[in-house]
Amino acid sequence: MNKPSFTVGLIVPTGIGAAIGGYAGDAMPVARAISEVADCLITHPNVLNGAQLYWNLPNALYVEGYGLDQFAAGHWGLLPTTSNRIGLILDQAIEPDLKLRHLQVADAARATLGLNILDYVVTDQPLNVELRTAKSGATWGTIEHPDSLLRAAEKLIQAGADAIAVVARFPDDTGSEALQNYRHGQGVDPLSGAEAVISHLIVRTFHVPCAHAPALSALPLDPDLSPRSAAEELGHTFLPCVLVGLSRAPRFTEFPKAHAIWADQMNALVIPASACGGSAILHLSQTRTRIIAVQENQTKLNVSAEALGIRATIVKSYLEAIGILICDRAGINPTALSPEIAALKRFDQSIRGSQLTGI
Repeated sequence: MNKPSFTVGLIVPTGIGAAIGGYAGDAMPVARAISEVADCLITHPNVLNGAQLYWNLPNALYVEGYGLDQFAAGHWGLLPTTSNRIGLILDQAIEPDLKLRHLQVADAARATLGLNILDYVVTDQPLNVELRTAKSGATWGTIEHPDSLLRAAEKLIQAGADAIAVVARFPDDTGSEALQNYRHGQGVDPLSGAEAVISHLIVRTFHVPCAHAPALSALPLDPDLSPRSAAEELGHTFLPCVLVGLSRAPRFTEFPKAHAIWADQMNALVIPASACGGSAILHLSQTRTRIIAVQENQTKLNVSAEALGIRATIVKSYLEAIGILICDRAGINPTALSPEIAALKRFDQSIRGSQLTGI
């Protein structure tokens, strides 16, 4: 008899200053480790995007945040695929030289990696991205012309695109304190919150995979750059990881289909312990999915599982979380690995009513 598939979700919310996963793909080592334990790892671009750097995880599903929320709610299933036709949207506001850099990346991905990328579309208006910061320190943003973005996406989808990559011109703010902190491994990514707004809009409207890469002017060299931020400083664009991720991103279905993966197949979800308020987490907490909350991955939020009444396994580190996953996969109660095990107790009959007590 074949063993049932062991499916694990890994979420590090975007734009909240996560100590691990709040920088340039620095949660990828966590994803790589968990992918060795799980048959299927479901995660999102914030975890797997490392600008110029990426890692092929054949059993990982690259699911945009809005799509992940719909999946967790049971509204959408995930259909794994081996190859998507990627449509590329470029913001009209991107300068000619910077635009050429991104087109060369797309051509390189076609020639060197063999990715299936359609011809590109330029938005009919500048998107005019604006960045915002909440009182908590979390980042978000707006775009002035979302209708222009949607028109561009619609053209590509009508031309046969299965997934959409977006490159929007983001404001340069090289002297800001927030950017300097981020480059030095502190604070919050000033761009990621606005990036999520862009991808959410396309996924919500068209039900296709989408991810975003910001277009920015090159930054001056910094000898004190943090290793966690360094991946974003290696080249002219952040587009390579987005194209690789979208090339095999699962498609969405609202109907039962062979090989589709649904939320009720999730065995476990791993999250930062202070960021338990997301839609996907709240939905999955109502199922049999084990919620594993990692304390070491601190964020700017303070939303614990306990405060929300979510039953969760609290662990100190991702190493400990992986130990829990290994036990679950093997069918071992993790407490059996401790030197002391409490004796069984009889359930309170007043609580159990007419139910039988015993083994």
